[in-house]
Amino acid sequence: MEAKDEFLEIFYDNIEREGSEALLEWLQKSDFFDAPASTNNHSAFRGGLCLHSVNVYKRFLSLIKQEFGENFERIISKESIAIIALLHDVCKVDFYVTEMRNVKEDGVWVQKPYYKVEDSLPYGHGEKSVYIISAFMKLTREEAMAINWHMGGFDPRVRAGGYGMSEAFYKYPIAALFHISDFLATYMDEEKGGN
Repeated sequence: MEAKDEFLEIFYDNIEREGSEALLEWLQKSDFFDAPASTNNHSAFRGGLCLHSVNVYKRFLSLIKQEFGENFERIISKESIAIIALLHDVCKVDFYVTEMRNVKEDGVWVQKPYYKVEDSLPYGHGEKSVYIISAFMKLTREEAMAINWHMGGFDPRVRAGGYGMSEAFYKYPIAALFHISDFLATYMDEEKGGN
């Protein structure tokens, strides 16, 4: 199954929250399904962002079941799992542009496309995803925390010495599990590069 079809199936099967249809319509009009997940790291190819979102969903659902068992819905709903995982990187909509650069192949210089960051809404990363989603639908506090802190120690706010992420992970263990899911999908399920 194509990543976009899988994304849509997961979305339709799990997310019914008011505003979700408008959010999905916005995603379909944006570059979300065509964008890479990164410039030259994980899933740095056309459609990589969508594929990454699906990979993270699978890891997150698996980790939730591992941690809480088959009765996990007493802790977190299937809707919350799908919202957090599928939408955690909407901050990357209108984030990448394609440019050309010279690359030497077999002793000859040729022009090759590459992805470059050109952030149309410089609002951060996880916090930007929360901001965008919140324009369409209401998030629970737990969902917002998981999305906001999904970068874990790679988040510049953490590297600057803040303790917000640590406190969020203690208060909202789902956020810690989600960071691990994103990390595992990035480094275990996806390859570096691709551009």
